[in-house]
Amino acid sequence: MNYEILLGFILATAALSISPGPDNIYVLTQSIANGKKYGLATVAGLMTGCLIHTSLLAFGVSTIIKNNNTVFLIIKLFGVGYLLYLSYMVYRAGNKIHIDNQSVSKTGLWNLFRKGFIMNVLNPKVTIFFLAFFPGFLFSDAMSTVLQFYVLGFLFIGVSFLIFGTIAILAGSISNYILKTPKAGLFLKWLQIVVFISIAIYLLLSDK
Repeated sequence: MNYEILLGFILATAALSISPGPDNIYVLTQSIANGKKYGLATVAGLMTGCLIHTSLLAFGVSTIIKNNNTVFLIIKLFGVGYLLYLSYMVYRAGNKIHIDNQSVSKTGLWNLFRKGFIMNVLNPKVTIFFLAFFPGFLFSDAMSTVLQFYVLGFLFIGVSFLIFGTIAILAGSISNYILKTPKAGLFLKWLQIVVFISIAIYLLLSDK
């Protein structure tokens, strides 16, 4: 088992979770509008949805790439291309982080959990991202590929939950800091670009 690969995966996941995106901005606005526990309910829904994507990846891809180096190479190159595409789209986007909590309506905990779950499960971009991100971080020759994908999935969920949960709890402070610090958006934008490109380079150089 290669613990360095797992550590790299954890750090990459943490950097991606901190970078502004639809999910953590959604958590931020829900927490500001409805309160911390409602933000945490949203986080729980989003992370539960990630279990579905992990299962689809584990059972849909693991058997394909297990004994087929060509398919693994194709998936790896697809992952590199997709991550570079994401970095380009972030580069083209503006530097400002938009936080619009005025239009967020009050709702119940279960509704926010369900909405977060459905929003995640029905988002094909999450499936594509998992497919691009996970295969390059397989960390063991002895462990089954299915189990490795689940280990990566639970690590991804755990790290993301910790960071998204912190965003929910500190929503007011984070929002004020972002609004009062114009360079915050620029820093987070370039953090996201660097992370995407770094992961792409890592995937390109990684072996099965």
